Amino acid sequence: MNTTIAAMTVVLGASIAISAGSLAQAMPPSGSQHGGTLSVKGYTGTAPLVQMNGRSYVDLEALARLIEGSLAYTQDHVTLTLPSAPAEAPSAEVKQGFSKPFLRAGIEEMAVIREWRTAIVNAVENNYPLSEGWVSTHRRLADTNLKLAATAASTDDDHSGVAVLTAEFKNMQKLSDWFLQQRQQATCIPADALDNNALNQQILACSQSMAAMASNNAFVDDANCHESQN
Repeated sequence: MNTTIAAMTVVLGASIAISAGSLAQAMPPSGSQHGGTLSVKGYTGTAPLVQMNGRSYVDLEALARLIEGSLAYTQDHVTLTLPSAPAEAPSAEVKQGFSKPFLRAGIEEMAVIREWRTAIVNAVENNYPLSEGWVSTHRRLADTNLKLAATAASTDDDHSGVAVLTAEFKNMQKLSDWFLQQRQQATCIPADALDNNALNQQILACSQSMAAMASNNAFVDDANCHESQN
């Protein structure tokens, strides 16, 4: 079956249903003249055109071959199925620095940890009570903020920052557990007990390191920001 069409809108990945009756009306009569060739961008090869009454016609089967499509005939109906366009690979996007959502969440997390640590340091230095309930409240708040920061992470530096925040949270938890244990075992903790406490100094150093990272908008692998194994 050799049919021609006067005009066609081609949409890749779709099926175009064409009435055979309409095709018969669109077929150019004998005596039509060669009207050049048809090419489709993205495909190799051409299909011949014929010209009649100022219009260009293309053979439907030739067009199907050109675009690697297929034709289906059912009584007085013809369906042209077009091939799906190959999906273009997304361009690799370089994600550097901290995203604003992560920075906001990270700063809030560090503020809670800083307040948590400061309260423990003041309690030790000034020998005043600090309830386990207060400590638990700050631990839960720090845990919640850590999860929010992890959810906000989108860049490579963000994800590295989550690891830093996680280590700082765990180290602060260990220092807090140490304090509560000391409170249970002794009536008075020496005021200088934290001066040479390696974990306390590491938490403070990491806090300062993270402040510098936020200011420079770039992650830096600092050993002080790793989880303590002691």
